[in-house]
Amino acid sequence: MKKIGLIGGMSWESTAEYYRLLNEFTRDRLGGLHSARCVLYSVDFAEIEQLQVQGRWTEAGEVLATAAQALEAAGADMVLICTNTMHKVADQVEAAVSIPLLHLADATAEAVRASGLRRVGLLGTAFTMEQDFYRGRLEACGLDVRIPDADGRAEVHRVIYEELCLGIVREESRAAYQKVITNLVADGAEGIILGCTEIELLIGSKDSPVPIFPTARLHAAAAVHAALPDTQAPTPRA
Repeated sequence: MKKIGLIGGMSWESTAEYYRLLNEFTRDRLGGLHSARCVLYSVDFAEIEQLQVQGRWTEAGEVLATAAQALEAAGADMVLICTNTMHKVADQVEAAVSIPLLHLADATAEAVRASGLRRVGLLGTAFTMEQDFYRGRLEACGLDVRIPDADGRAEVHRVIYEELCLGIVREESRAAYQKVITNLVADGAEGIILGCTEIELLIGSKDSPVPIFPTARLHAAAAVHAALPDTQAPTPRA
């Protein structure tokens, strides 16, 4: 098995899910006591969040690029950025290493296309929903991406940073997300991309009238497939 390098800690709540999923998918493929060969570089999210708020993306990219170089030095054969938002600096990270970066948006777009859908709603941080670095990549793959209205975007963003990144899961927030999803479906969305890895801590398939695409799960499945290409692909069940 190839070694999977993880840039995590943004937040560690979802990074822990990545580790669990990687090991579950590896066990599904290989059986018995097998687990994933992986190495993790976990950053301090408080520092990254401040750089995000201040728009200092190049500096944030330097932090993640250094992490990627450390993973490569530790023997990683590929690198994953375990957060949707920080794929804003994916090109900067990719340029810092000689090993491939498995882009989360690519894994997500592939899953949506494989399902036969094209029009999707996107939930995530305000950066992910409103800026082009992520939506544009999905659209370049042939998807028609819808986002919530301004009030919906603000509430989705707030819940991520004030609750989910702190491990807080509230029923009121689940209901708020369900309302946002309902509005996206009314706007024509045939599926919903959970475009922040923490959202999977709150929303599951039962919370949406249309299929959901949980990006952390899809990313982890793609990584195991890349690490074990000659075995049966894992099923990234929501």
